[in-house]
Amino acid sequence: MDLRGANVLLTGATGGIGQALARALAARGARLVLTGRRADVLEPLAERLGCRAVVADLADRAAAENLLDEAGRVDVLVANAALPASGLLSEYSIGEIDRALDVNLRAPIVMAKLAAAQMADRGRGHLVFVSSLSGKTASGHASLYNATKFGMRGFALALREDLRPHGVGVSTVFPGFIRDAGMFAEAGVSLPKGIGTRSPRDVARATVRAVERNIAEIDVAPLGLRIGARIGGVAPVLSAAVQRRAGGHRISQGLADGQRGKR
Repeated sequence: MDLRGANVLLTGATGGIGQALARALAARGARLVLTGRRADVLEPLAERLGCRAVVADLADRAAAENLLDEAGRVDVLVANAALPASGLLSEYSIGEIDRALDVNLRAPIVMAKLAAAQMADRGRGHLVFVSSLSGKTASGHASLYNATKFGMRGFALALREDLRPHGVGVSTVFPGFIRDAGMFAEAGVSLPKGIGTRSPRDVARATVRAVERNIAEIDVAPLGLRIGARIGGVAPVLSAAVQRRAGGHRISQGLADGQRGKR
């Protein structure tokens, strides 16, 4: 998929990773429609990049459909918006569970359905889901977040196969710990020695590569975390034991503490 001149709808544009995505896509010549909840961040960003801004809260069940109507023709959908959902399930109200599921899973599915119908009719288009390595390996104190990200991965892989005959690509990007911006950075968690990070620009570059090369999945993490994600996929009980020994529960608890009040 050539991004030059393509109409790209980017959700979650007001976060640090979203802003890096917006800049990278604009640099490739895309015609952007940016969306997010925070007008004070969204509108200045759109003005700097010379693109459209649509303020929307994807926790509102009508927002996904309204957003596709507002955006018009969409050649590439980059579903980046997500809510933090670390912590024990018992700490969440039913309303907070619904909100996390709506933003992290339902909204991308609904938007993909609507955008893919247009793309399939034209025989051209691409869907990108910005997920997390939490969609490949489970960890304690993150059951709700894992559920949304595991669900997104299964959805994207199956949808990729369904849309392949129609000329529409589907990719999923799996960031690990991202420094400087995003949920992990904002939580202020310290990682054990030897666990590395990547930057928002790395996520943006991976997303552009996924679209332009129609890559099914890309991990954005150091080698050790990528290997850990693979082990988590084939040997989840072993992975859980390794995480316990490495202090993974402290990272998850730190994320939950840092994200409290933001979900």
